[in-house]
Amino acid sequence: MSDLKLHTYKVGELQTNCYVVSQGDQCLIFDAGDSADFILEKLLLEKLTPIAIFSTHGHFDHTLAVGEIQLSFDIPYFISKKDVFLLNRSKETADYFLNSKQIVIPPKNIKDLKDGKLKVGEFNFEVISTPGHTPGSTCFKFEDFVLTGDTLFKGTVGRYDFSYSDKKLLKDSIDRLFKLPEGTIVYPGHEDETLIGAEMRNEFFSLIF
Repeated sequence: MSDLKLHTYKVGELQTNCYVVSQGDQCLIFDAGDSADFILEKLLLEKLTPIAIFSTHGHFDHTLAVGEIQLSFDIPYFISKKDVFLLNRSKETADYFLNSKQIVIPPKNIKDLKDGKLKVGEFNFEVISTPGHTPGSTCFKFEDFVLTGDTLFKGTVGRYDFSYSDKKLLKDSIDRLFKLPEGTIVYPGHEDETLIGAEMRNEFFSLIF
């Protein structure tokens, strides 16, 4: 995949990182959290055609734009079935956290994410199950980078104080990510990228876990 490219767009009030991974004129969309019109405009400008959408987990700031994008492109949507309960309550939680009524178009053609290697079109990558922040949190490993959603950030981890979160599972998930090559670039769900090696040496993780 010598022509694999990563495009990063910040979307929504919570400034979620929406990632578009492209190869040639096709692409995959990860964490379409909001601003479907904005994302579609970027695809048009880049002359890219999406063939699938993925979410690292079911929180509304990573899923809100999915259904609307599917109105323009009849493509499958991949998310762990363990997080579908969050998907089903996304309008309710979005209304609450954003303090305004949201129009949410429910996603369709939902596919469950399975741990292991996945091929979609000409894209080959690894699906890494990383529960803890949510039951179905998932990371996606490409050649030299990994999309970590809200599991691993630069210098910290995702929240684990929700009723459905699990700190022990999150620690296990972080340990699993730390088995990746140290030079692997980490692209998280919010804020800036980092490296696996840099986070392995960060004292924060030994203090929190």
